[in-house]
Amino acid sequence: MRSLLLSVIGCLLAGCTTAADGPTASSASRDLSDPAASAIAGDMVGRLAEQVGPGINKVKWNEDATPFGQAMEAALKAWGYEVVTEQGIDEKKRMVALTYGVDDLEGQALVSISAGSVELARAYATSATGASPASPVSVRRN
Repeated sequence: MRSLLLSVIGCLLAGCTTAADGPTASSASRDLSDPAASAIAGDMVGRLAEQVGPGINKVKWNEDATPFGQAMEAALKAWGYEVVTEQGIDEKKRMVALTYGVDDLEGQALVSISAGSVELARAYATSATGASPASPVSVRRN
């Protein structure tokens, strides 16, 4: 089961493509409760911060009213990222466009985020009261 899950995550990441200035759309094919969305977003943004380091301090974000989209924006801000939803770009600050995907995989939520040259994916066991990691984080650098 675990090897199947890791294979699926690898295949999903291998199939991801980004434009020169980053991805532009996010999607969620699986509904998450607010507590699960918050737990997953906090974990994924923390993992992203580990990968991109302190040089990135601004994130281009397409406004998103879904529970996971709102949780991602809150988590980004909590981690100290400036979230930009308009075209006002300050060239003095490094910025990265961020998108996400939430899919169902054998009853678990498979969450992927893409930010510039970094793509992360992880499976989570979810419930109405939260979420917990069900796989290691898969990291891909373009």
